[in-house]
Amino acid sequence: MTPSPKNSQMLSIATSHDDFTYDLLVIGSGPGGQRAAIQAAKLGKKVAVVERKAVVGGVCINTGTIPSKTFREAIMHLSGYNERGLYGSAYAVKDDITVQDLLLRTSSVMSHELDVVRNQLHRNRIESINAEASFMGPHTVRLRDVRGHGDGWRDVTARHIVVAVGTKAARDPKIPFDGQRIIISDDILDLRELPRTVTVIGGGVIGCEYASMFAALGVRVTLIDKRPRLLEFVDHEITDVLAYQMRQNRMTLRLGEAVKAVEPFTDRLGQRVKVTLASGKEIVSDMVLYSIGRIGATDRLNLEAAGLSADERGRISVNGHYQTSVSHIYAVGDVIGFPSLASVSMEQGRLATCHAFGVPTQSVPELFPYGIYTIPEISTVGKNEEELTSAGVPYEIGKAQYREIARGQIIGDEQGTLKLIFHLDTRELLGVHIIGTGASELIHIGQAVMAFGGTVDYFVNTVFNYPTLAECYKTAAFDGINRLGSAPLLEPKLEPAKEVGEVV
Repeated sequence: MTPSPKNSQMLSIATSHDDFTYDLLVIGSGPGGQRAAIQAAKLGKKVAVVERKAVVGGVCINTGTIPSKTFREAIMHLSGYNERGLYGSAYAVKDDITVQDLLLRTSSVMSHELDVVRNQLHRNRIESINAEASFMGPHTVRLRDVRGHGDGWRDVTARHIVVAVGTKAARDPKIPFDGQRIIISDDILDLRELPRTVTVIGGGVIGCEYASMFAALGVRVTLIDKRPRLLEFVDHEITDVLAYQMRQNRMTLRLGEAVKAVEPFTDRLGQRVKVTLASGKEIVSDMVLYSIGRIGATDRLNLEAAGLSADERGRISVNGHYQTSVSHIYAVGDVIGFPSLASVSMEQGRLATCHAFGVPTQSVPELFPYGIYTIPEISTVGKNEEELTSAGVPYEIGKAQYREIARGQIIGDEQGTLKLIFHLDTRELLGVHIIGTGASELIHIGQAVMAFGGTVDYFVNTVFNYPTLAECYKTAAFDGINRLGSAPLLEPKLEPAKEVGEVV
């Protein structure tokens, strides 16, 4: 029921499109919303960010990217995982690791990041509004108080609107989620104890990340996915290495299997969960992590009032400038779908705002890097072999194994791999794919070379610090060129040496 103006905190709304409450109203305070708002503030615009939850930062800071990656880092340190190649498989910094040990570091980082975001919004004079937003028209948004202060509401208008509400975990209504035995990824920060065995349903990015984290802790993990391979958008050779490493960590992969039922039960060993597969197999574990994708958090936005709609997954369609079907309303971040990366969401927010206010920008979406924080971590940029083969592009590859590099021996990572893909004729670098320690950092070297249209010969003619993992680029480049057989090495374009006494 619409509240009466008598008991409402009404703001007078604009009567013409030349008189708006805000130049830009951003709905959602995650990475995409933050960057959209800050960019507008830098342009001197009047900006507000609306956030339904009590804290800013969205899923990224509060339940997703930041806590999960910090959780991973705590696991890597306390379990001694990185040093096992040097000191043996029994090595650990702490023997009896608890949830509290892992969350101590996570809570600290989350608190710091929240302070950073709040400070950025404040110093850029961006109004932060704790309210639930819903459209009342193409330019009008109703803000309802979510702090329990009665039924207060107000209507505001904006010249431009950016929808950056993110996503929420998908739930199967037939599964009895309880937050401890049958959980989604958002529940991990509220666990009371670590399980001995875990079944992960879903082999996407989030499922693979958490499955490998639990396995690194010594938890017996079973990963189920109805697709025949993990992370289908990643180069097959890289995912083959990931699957091998997962199995080395005692993980069981049930690929090409569909889940029929998930049922909690109690026996002499305590409270457990049975997962029944369509094939008839039964898997019993202490905990089940359900990770079958995420859906756009658009159900409360009343999109129809603005002339918008969402698909069956709650996602909003946009064009190349992140405009929706209503030209002054933009959508960025996870709510528009793949790739659903915080880094990409930030750039989308910036680009959307610049387009809204007519500011020329330049970006290279096809060179956005992907970082997947499995153990070992994966990062890619550009095309993979499957894409190039399908497109009929002639290419060659070059590979380097971390074990070939002194730094790889020093840090004890003997499984890491860096793979270059380059055009067979022009030698232009077309893709870089890495699995191993520091993959998400190393990828930016290849990204920079690709952005300037560089060739594989750049790495041959460049000196890298020694010993570093970056040397893998040089080793992989030589490997690729050697695969070309008799093709001559392209000479670097250098000025001829000056004779002694010659005038310069």
